[in-house]
Amino acid sequence: MKKLHFAILQNEIFDNHLLWEQACQERKELVSFTTIDLTRSNWLDNFRKHKFDGLLAIPPAQSSAFKTLYDERVRVLHTVFQLPVYPSMEEIEIYENKKYFSYWAKARQIPHPATEVFYYEKEAIESLSKRSFPVVGKTSIGASGNGVSILKTKEAAQAYIKSTFSGEGASRSVGPKWKKKGFVRRVFKKLLNPTAFRAKLQQYKNARNDVQKDFVIFQEYIPHDYEWRCVRIGDSFFAHKKLLAGEKASGSLLKGYDSPPLALMNFLKEVTDAYGFYSQAVDVFEIGEGEYLINEMQCIFGQSDPYQMKVDDVVGRYVFQQGEWVFEAGDFNGLESYLLRIDHFIELLNANVPVAQS
Repeated sequence: MKKLHFAILQNEIFDNHLLWEQACQERKELVSFTTIDLTRSNWLDNFRKHKFDGLLAIPPAQSSAFKTLYDERVRVLHTVFQLPVYPSMEEIEIYENKKYFSYWAKARQIPHPATEVFYYEKEAIESLSKRSFPVVGKTSIGASGNGVSILKTKEAAQAYIKSTFSGEGASRSVGPKWKKKGFVRRVFKKLLNPTAFRAKLQQYKNARNDVQKDFVIFQEYIPHDYEWRCVRIGDSFFAHKKLLAGEKASGSLLKGYDSPPLALMNFLKEVTDAYGFYSQAVDVFEIGEGEYLINEMQCIFGQSDPYQMKVDDVVGRYVFQQGEWVFEAGDFNGLESYLLRIDHFIELLNANVPVAQS
């Protein structure tokens, strides 16, 4: 079996790529790697110094400028050098680009809350006369519920539109995630590492300066008490509930590990099979028994617990074998699921299975 050499494609967030590095080190008998900082002007020169078998991506979610940079440069490496990328190029492009995702989902006829994007203030204002409230205003980039506004009245929506086009713009909350587990430990760790501390401050600055002023995104409001966080990595399937904190489930870090219905697993498999999406978190509203709407799709996602699913209070995963769902107990989400990712990519390349192209 050939030992594979991967390019880990670093983004502007100084430590985002480290889980890819750790996963490669865990599989060092099978792979080697070189980390390429895609944000630097010499990114292509550095890339040409090596021969790679594949690309390991970690698209950013902090600012539109760096998101555009990352997508453009990964596409060049993927298409010009004909190298497979994991997650796939299409998964990367819909990640943290809510306006693009809305076009993509509508064109693909994927069930999702009705979403409209307006680039003209007058057109956005006129749309309010035929809209029901509340409505959800979203910034195109912004993870963990950042940039989401629940607009309960027509007047609130008008103010949101005017602020976006003519005022301060639509922005996101920025700062330390103090509700996330290990907050104090993370703060001390950053304070003891001046380089990391300065990098984190720069990250906050980039996000704070990324104000959306040229368009508004309105999404149909779906009443809900939770979202299903559905995950597929390779042939491993998981799901748990993201519970509401206030009016939002995204970013709440409140979870319910109810046994997911098999209809939900079927829905997840159908959507991800259709587009060759094998590193994917799909956030789903359950609007009726066996009826689902996709809120967001993310090829890279956080993992605050060491597992993604419990069935009858047992940690494990689902796999689809011989036309049936089979539950396997065990720890399958090591290194925040990056071990599953690296193992699946290695499997695809060694089996000469084409990785999704786009």
